[in-house]
Amino acid sequence: MIEAPFAFETGAASDTGRVRNHNEDSFLTQPESGVWVVADGMGGHHAGDFASRSIVESVASVGRPASAPDLQARFMDRVLRAHMTIQDQSRKLNGATVGATLVALLAYDRHFACIWSGDSRIYLLRGGQYQQVTVDHTEVNELLRTGAITPEQATTWPRRNVITRAIGVHDRPMTDERAGALAHGDTFLLCSDGLTEHVEDHEMAEALSRFDPQGACDALVQLTLSRGARDNVTVVVVRCLDRQAAQYGAAPQGYRAADGRDEWHLDV
Repeated sequence: MIEAPFAFETGAASDTGRVRNHNEDSFLTQPESGVWVVADGMGGHHAGDFASRSIVESVASVGRPASAPDLQARFMDRVLRAHMTIQDQSRKLNGATVGATLVALLAYDRHFACIWSGDSRIYLLRGGQYQQVTVDHTEVNELLRTGAITPEQATTWPRRNVITRAIGVHDRPMTDERAGALAHGDTFLLCSDGLTEHVEDHEMAEALSRFDPQGACDALVQLTLSRGARDNVTVVVVRCLDRQAAQYGAAPQGYRAADGRDEWHLDV
């Protein structure tokens, strides 16, 4: 059996926060399958819990994929199953809105894919540069995209937290994807919006640079709690280590395309 080119260090932490009385977030860390997930439930007490839990429980059954396309196909099949389960629950609750945002990191061989729906986020620290991989599916982002409001107006827009996509809400799962090649030292952060409401990007990057994955998760959740934690908060951190590069003591290097831009596009 050929050894996988990358090893993965994983950390995870979740907290109810200072205001909510229950945690509607769920997460999954399954490096043996190459899958990491954060889901943030919506729909009120029990319904939100049910939605996020349905996603992670379904995705947990992906098993060991044979290729990157196989992994992605298995993952989307499990998301569809969860979507249908959530819709069944909505019908049992007389059509009440039940759903969950989703962010997922998939990794196979030297490839990765980030798949998302809603306003939970994935960030990547690569070669000293920290950037948001996902684009929030929110009403305010759509208004910004069309030029209906300015960035200054967006910061105080009264409906800035209204999401436009979530698993279980529409007729079918609506997701977006970005994919690329893994590089030695890549560190991904997956989180619910309970983190980004209170913690700035540069603070996340500093935590990822200072601590191991579990230490970074713990530090970021504690920072969120210290600032009031108005929502549930969940953080998953995944650090990717090229086994061959690590064996020879190579420092992590950011993968760069020939024109100097990060290479995101990869058909997996």
